[in-house]
Amino acid sequence: MGRMFLLILCGVIGYLLGSINTSVVTGKFYGVDVRQHGSGNAGATNTLRVLGKKAAIMVLIGDILKGLVTCVITNSIAGQTGAIVGGAAAIVGHNWPLYFGFKGGKGVLTSITVMFYLDWQISLILVAIFAIVVLISRYVSLGSILGAIALPVLMILFGREIKLIIFSAALAVLVVAKHHSNIKRLVNGTESKIKL
Repeated sequence: MGRMFLLILCGVIGYLLGSINTSVVTGKFYGVDVRQHGSGNAGATNTLRVLGKKAAIMVLIGDILKGLVTCVITNSIAGQTGAIVGGAAAIVGHNWPLYFGFKGGKGVLTSITVMFYLDWQISLILVAIFAIVVLISRYVSLGSILGAIALPVLMILFGREIKLIIFSAALAVLVVAKHHSNIKRLVNGTESKIKL
């Protein structure tokens, strides 16, 4: 009972911290709701398109920090399992934020931060996959989707614990599902490319 309470606490902490959507908060300083412009996504890429590099960097830092802070706090409460639960809840909070009408982003930055905390070696490979795909295609969404798909595959190949494999598989499904509109645009050839 005590262990279950701690894990629930980790989930609540993660969700509340994850719900601090930095792209929406940053947009308020510019008097703009990024969810009403561009792709409509409350994330770093759309912030870059709508508000520019400086705003996007603020979002980048914010999303990384909330993932890291969540994992540090929840790991101290209930170990690695606590960090997994807290990290998962932070990602859910980012995607469906309590404070912003449950309309958030796709959770990619927060997801990779949580994964770096749990397994930095595999996360480095994922970042390399993402970077290569984006450099070649200039599609951030494609890099995110392929990176997400590669995550559980790498976890299995490297013989990671079953709880990490299950978490990574669930995370991959969530990331791909959140990119459903991007997948349609990629297939139709209408997805926006970033300038490198």
